[in-house]
Amino acid sequence: MDKAVKFLAAALTLWLSAGAVATSAELSDGQSIHRRSERVFATRTVRALDWRARAKADALLGFKYEHGLGVPQSYEPAVDLYISAAEQGDPMGQYLLGLMYDKGQGVQQDGIRAYMWLNLAAAHAPRRYREYYLKMRDAVASKMTPGQIVTGQRLATAWVPKRVSVEVAPVVPVLPPRW
Repeated sequence: MDKAVKFLAAALTLWLSAGAVATSAELSDGQSIHRRSERVFATRTVRALDWRARAKADALLGFKYEHGLGVPQSYEPAVDLYISAAEQGDPMGQYLLGLMYDKGQGVQQDGIRAYMWLNLAAAHAPRRYREYYLKMRDAVASKMTPGQIVTGQRLATAWVPKRVSVEVAPVVPVLPPRW
């Protein structure tokens, strides 16, 4: 488990830093101002349109807070980030939020909410993770009454993902000074 946490943290760090390094290297190569403003506009547009990437980044950053990987360990910010990712429909965020509700870490322990989020994670997960998510959901269900399970299923059925709107600031080209 410890190896998996370290591996996931390393992968997250590489993934998050790769984009920033590539963008800063390209912008410092002395490209023309016109090309630079086009690239900035394209980058902002892609970031605004790709809400899935933001949800995944929130889930991975929450994981770092939960386990204290490069940041102070704290369950409250982890839960906030998991909620953001889960509400946007990210299966990993839904899964990790379900576990937090099951354990009562950073939130009040709530088996119904745990079941709901784990059920949604299993429904939206890639095939390779689905069976594992289902096992976790069933483990939570084994501690619940049939009425609680029905309530959790109803909440999962009524759930609708939220799309986070990212405001794109207008790109103002920077002109060289006139001498």
